[in-house]
Amino acid sequence: MRYAQGGGLTDAERAARERIRLEAVVRLEGGEKNREIAAALRVSERSVERWRRQWRERGADGVQSKGSPGRPRLSAAQIARLEKELERGPLAHGWEDQRWTLVRVKTLIGRMFHVGYTVEGTWRLLRRHGWSWQQPTRRAIERDDAAVEFVEGGGVAPGKSAAAARGAWLVFEDEAGQNLRPPRARTWGRVGCTPVVRVRGGGSGRISMAGMSCYKKGERSRLIYRVRLHRGRKGERKSFTWQDYRDLILRARIQLGGPIVLVWDNLSVHLVPPMKEFIAANEDWLTVFQLPSYAPDLNPQEGIWSLVKRAIGNLAVADLNHLTKTVKRSLKKIQYRPHLIDACLTQAGLIMDD
Repeated sequence: MRYAQGGGLTDAERAARERIRLEAVVRLEGGEKNREIAAALRVSERSVERWRRQWRERGADGVQSKGSPGRPRLSAAQIARLEKELERGPLAHGWEDQRWTLVRVKTLIGRMFHVGYTVEGTWRLLRRHGWSWQQPTRRAIERDDAAVEFVEGGGVAPGKSAAAARGAWLVFEDEAGQNLRPPRARTWGRVGCTPVVRVRGGGSGRISMAGMSCYKKGERSRLIYRVRLHRGRKGERKSFTWQDYRDLILRARIQLGGPIVLVWDNLSVHLVPPMKEFIAANEDWLTVFQLPSYAPDLNPQEGIWSLVKRAIGNLAVADLNHLTKTVKRSLKKIQYRPHLIDACLTQAGLIMDD
């Protein structure tokens, strides 16, 4: 889209304003009142009064905009350079943290183009070009982006190819846990008075979850899961063993009724010798791919856990049994809503196509 010279507005924005003024002229000629015109066009009554005065003095031509006398202080090429530098992040420009503020962007513009902007002008410039104040997501520094080649051309590259060749289910596995303190969720509250959610401060216990999101072209997506309770007893294991994962895979094999291409992360339990032996002994129906390290965003099962955590947000649980019952109910609801499972695949940037 080409940027207009007057005031830095785009051609589309200027055209929209001109259409409003043209409609105002029609309504003025029709004898409508200022309040009616302002409500219909969603503008202020002061603007309509100014247009009426211009219309009386110079007719319809007097209402049309003459354009802003100002010109954009940065050219389109300079804006493109600025956006490229902003995408590199504050660290690349000497700041210690990774937070762009208006003052920092203002400083960067001065360094690059020797043009002085106010803080308000910087805010308007960023908003005009599609930037906003956002809560960033976190990504591990140890992540090797060059190794994240699991997604190629919008499809699931190695796993999908193997699944298509064998007529198998593509299965993503992941784990999650939750204690008695529920996740915090947004809620309405009076301005200046932060809502207080009362949760259980004492007590021990934790619920561990292992889930599988299962996909196959032409079949309804499935969710298979297993839940394990840890009540804080002495000698009780908190997490799943390799036998638990083995049993979960066998359960998926029975429910899906076909070969499986399993995709999971590099959890230590996934890599123990007994698990490798089990995979090798069942290679006729089981193929395993490892996700790159520190790449949970490539696993659709992470989206399932996000839905579960959202369902128990701000939940004041009575005990571990209450939490377990609520989590299982949420997982059961997702099982009967395959479109949610499909949405998690799309959110991970993966597509099951031909």
